[in-house]
Amino acid sequence: QVQLVESGGGLVQAGGSLRLSCAASGLTFSPDTMGWFRQAPGKEREFVAAITSSGGRIYYADSVKARFAISRDNAGNTVNLQMNVLKPEDAAVYYCARSFYTSNPEIKRPDKYAFWGQGTQVTVSS
Repeated sequence: QVQLVESGGGLVQAGGSLRLSCAASGLTFSPDTMGWFRQAPGKEREFVAAITSSGGRIYYADSVKARFAISRDNAGNTVNLQMNVLKPEDAAVYYCARSFYTSNPEIKRPDKYAFWGQGTQVTVSS
């Protein structure tokens, strides 16, 4: 059974940085994409970043491009999201997810992800 557990969330001042991690277990080998999504109160879950199993393709939402960086360690079954220059609008619950799709635009759609973590809260103070 696939389990995804996020960590690293917290409170940070605007302009600061946080590093989120997602530990995956129960994965069987197959081409996949690991993604990060976020959801703020009263808003829909939105795509943040994704990386394919080979690491060859990386995608970012326009709102985080140049500030966030996604990486994965297939040997350790971890996916990280380095978030820099955080803004108050980045505040949300961040979710790690796994998809068997590996192409755009599917990997930007939350309904194309089969497995989800429980989420980690990111709060950004202005």
